[in-house]
Amino acid sequence: MMDALSLIGILLSFSGFVSQKFCTKPMFAASWSLYYSLYQVGQTFLWFQWDILLLEAGFLCVLVSPIRHKPGTRRRPTLQAPSDPVTFWLVRWLAFRLLFSSGIVKLTSGCPQWWSLNALNVHFESMCLPAPLAWYCFHLPGWFLNLNTVFANVCEIFLPPLFFFPVQSVKTVAFWIQMFLQVCIVISGNFNFFNFLTMSLCLSLVNDSFFATKKQENKSSKLGTILSYLTCLAVYGTVLYATYVLYSIKFYPDGKIESKIAFSKAEFDFALSKGLPLVILVGLLSFIGTAFQALLAALSQTSSSFFSKIFTLLSTAFYIIAAIFVFADSLVPFSTLHPAGNATVLPVVREWHTRLSHLHLTNAYGLFRRMTGVGGRPEIIIEGANDLKGPWLEYHFLYKPGDVNRSLPLVAPHQPRLDWQMWFAALGTYHQNPWLMSLTYRILTNQPEVLALMDQANNPFKDSPPKYLRAELYHYHYTSWSERLTNKWWTREKVGEYFPTFSKDHKPLLEYLRNLKMLSQESHKSTVNQYAKRVLDQLRSLFTQIDGGLLLWSLFSAGMAIIMLSGWSTPATTPRAKKNN
Repeated sequence: MMDALSLIGILLSFSGFVSQKFCTKPMFAASWSLYYSLYQVGQTFLWFQWDILLLEAGFLCVLVSPIRHKPGTRRRPTLQAPSDPVTFWLVRWLAFRLLFSSGIVKLTSGCPQWWSLNALNVHFESMCLPAPLAWYCFHLPGWFLNLNTVFANVCEIFLPPLFFFPVQSVKTVAFWIQMFLQVCIVISGNFNFFNFLTMSLCLSLVNDSFFATKKQENKSSKLGTILSYLTCLAVYGTVLYATYVLYSIKFYPDGKIESKIAFSKAEFDFALSKGLPLVILVGLLSFIGTAFQALLAALSQTSSSFFSKIFTLLSTAFYIIAAIFVFADSLVPFSTLHPAGNATVLPVVREWHTRLSHLHLTNAYGLFRRMTGVGGRPEIIIEGANDLKGPWLEYHFLYKPGDVNRSLPLVAPHQPRLDWQMWFAALGTYHQNPWLMSLTYRILTNQPEVLALMDQANNPFKDSPPKYLRAELYHYHYTSWSERLTNKWWTREKVGEYFPTFSKDHKPLLEYLRNLKMLSQESHKSTVNQYAKRVLDQLRSLFTQIDGGLLLWSLFSAGMAIIMLSGWSTPATTPRAKKNN
């Protein structure tokens, strides 16, 4: 059934990607329902922040999208509904909460790497799945990496409140800066679809004119443009000066730039206690202004009939009420950034959020709260043998570090979830990750669906599974520039045993899996439609022949080709359509 839900979701998503005809409320509601179902069943393998971010963004898509598609032409595009700015404002509010929260938690966590601005000196080596470019980023000068840590702090703390600035040019510049930050993250690390989704949310910072052809301006509009640019320069000049002071920026003749945080943890806590209610107030005022303009637009319609005006007004009021509910509900997780935020949330709103929290309509965010792998990135190496005396041969994964001579591929926006979970498991013990015992048993019994998630080309036990399996913990480090000339990407040292030796008939292992219901005690074959199962198995076999990242980029390229071809053949471009227009 998970295969069936995934395939239906792929079909719906691809249809909406290539044609706006399918970007409607029923389609987005169906897509959200399918992903929510998979999220529930996938459990620990889908309990990531980007999964709940996709659920929240998917819910907003239901609000933003029309009930049905209203086709327009190139000369006469579909008219904007008065309620559209209100629902689209919620997308901007989500982008703000995501980025602002991610910046704040880095400092509220008290992580010494963030406070010393040395986070990026560790990040490129210790991130979950580094991209090939990460090795080169890791070897950049320390002062330059520190300066980039400052840039990340500014992008996530100082710039998000500007998302609600009343001057459009300020928001447009914020958009470009955020896009630059996300692109830098994409090319240096494999963070699946998270950064692409963040960039999509940031599109809410620009208006329709951003994508339109520039028209010749009159004198009054030119004056307004000049004032807008001057305001933009003043705002970002203030941001640069604040950065210079708060991060004690110093320039040296040799080209180096020194930076360090010039405020204490107590001062930051005090500023956050005052600033968090203030940014919530800014968001509230921005929403009130947007809702007021929407109501005026609904009342000022002149070309519609009386009943159409009433319907538009009621529709606008409905979306404003829905937006008020979403905004109020989002304040509950957002206010957890500091105790001072608790005063901004009414008790009844907290009760709403508690009842609806399982749907993940609004969520708390905060990525890279603490830097791990300061003394080397921990990695679990699984080994198998047919004799307890050895030889012990390593199992390899497709995307995580293992072989020290192998670079890691660029796989985003695909997320190899087993490789990701292995990274998290290495930060703890196997007792904290019971799914690892299930993985151990599946390898010992040669289960093909599980082995397909690993590197089959380098499987040391292709013909038959090993009798024994164990795991060792290593610390991995990037090689130096001189070592890199020998085609080595990593060096590693053994830390110790991660989990002891198991066999497939190991009674404590079997009992443990049965207690956690990870090992079926009875056959369910009678409830399975064998014909449907064969079809789904064939489709899965077909899909797994292609690398996950390559498959996604292939679908994207195919979709772009369809969009371009359909654009060239639209009725508005034909002579007859032009005559009718």
